[in-house]
Amino acid sequence: MRILLFSLCLTLSTLGVAQNKTGYVIYNAKGKKVSYKKMVKSLAKSEVTLFGEYHDNPISHWLELEVTKDLSQNYDVILGAEMIERDNQDELDLYLKDSINQKAFDTTARLWNNHKTDYKPLVDFAKDSGYQFIATNIPRRYASLVYKKDFNALDTLSDEEKSWIAPMPMPFDINLPRYQAILKMMGAHGSPKLIKAQAVKDATMAHSIVNALNTQLCDICDDIRFIHYNGSFHSDYYEGIYWYIQQYRPETSIATIATVTQADITKLDEESKGRADFIICVDEDMTRTY
Repeated sequence: MRILLFSLCLTLSTLGVAQNKTGYVIYNAKGKKVSYKKMVKSLAKSEVTLFGEYHDNPISHWLELEVTKDLSQNYDVILGAEMIERDNQDELDLYLKDSINQKAFDTTARLWNNHKTDYKPLVDFAKDSGYQFIATNIPRRYASLVYKKDFNALDTLSDEEKSWIAPMPMPFDINLPRYQAILKMMGAHGSPKLIKAQAVKDATMAHSIVNALNTQLCDICDDIRFIHYNGSFHSDYYEGIYWYIQQYRPETSIATIATVTQADITKLDEESKGRADFIICVDEDMTRTY
């Protein structure tokens, strides 16, 4: 009888563990678990939130929308994204104003293949709520030009083309740890021009954010929150876009979110501690959007 009861308790315990599954856990920079509510409360204290995502991760995309909705309860929000390039701002504005439909927007703007599933909900939230959505990224062809020919190749562009890129000369430090990590990762394929191509993306996104805040005519925008969606690498470890915002507008308060995946999400890996103010740790078995 005792053996039967023990077996029954063990079975029920095992079932309880199996049913207690969660797809993600939020950690702070020190690796301590925090609630979604506490994260949003903390994000609200900063003018800018850099939401570092994995482009194919559904948890990232869902939380981007939820964070944006929740911050908009108490603040005017400005949305911005790496995924739309600056020379497509006119098309984006026309869509936000209902002057063109989704089909026309798809045709005229260079939208990512996963726009419909992953970014359209964010754009449509801005559209339905009357919020600005800023196309922040450098047109890809100009980042490619830097990779092939260096920064000075941008001097040959027209004034209109230059308006889509961070002003030159731009701050640049190839010794930033994340840029050095790219060189190490790329091995023989790495080069200073590769890092410069990455940097001009970071700088242009940062400049877009700062420009949007400056047009609000406020030194510190207490009633406005800019939420920027970007690949996590662009803001991890307080570098990339974060570093450039500090160069262009040092007084800006910035919060960061990073996304990581792990086989075991019950404890944050040591290498991910300090990656951001908040780290969304997603089960590596989570489905991908593409």
